[in-house]
Amino acid sequence: FFSKPEMLRLPRLLPMAWRGSRSSRCVHTSDKICLKGMSFGGYHGVLPFEREIGQRFIVDVELLVDLAAAGASDDLQATLNYAEVYAEVKRVVEGPPHRDLIEAVAHDVAQSILGLNNRVETATVKILKPQAPIPGGPILEHVGIEITRHRG
Repeated sequence: FFSKPEMLRLPRLLPMAWRGSRSSRCVHTSDKICLKGMSFGGYHGVLPFEREIGQRFIVDVELLVDLAAAGASDDLQATLNYAEVYAEVKRVVEGPPHRDLIEAVAHDVAQSILGLNNRVETATVKILKPQAPIPGGPILEHVGIEITRHRG
């Protein structure tokens, strides 16, 4: 289909962030930190029993972070502490305020992580609700949403 090999290469469209007011340089990274399959109990949902009994939520977080300095230095101070990210996700999902929509929970998680460390350029949060009550609906593995929020 393509006549030249260079036509097979697609441009890389990566999120960008400004590094504070000290620098006017735009930073691009494809480095990621991922925390997958975090399971928490929470009281989010539209139906009253979801807020009374609670249910399990499974959360994946993918963070775009420039990891070059951490890779070169092997220094925890040059990256994100995974335990701090986990604790922040747990705090938001398990604690109040209890939200009607998992979209709002995901937004809260993303904003909280962006505020946790200024190295995070982009936060993608996926929340799965395994026992979603769908009246008259089919038995299904889960419902879920995924959002992406950028610094700035």
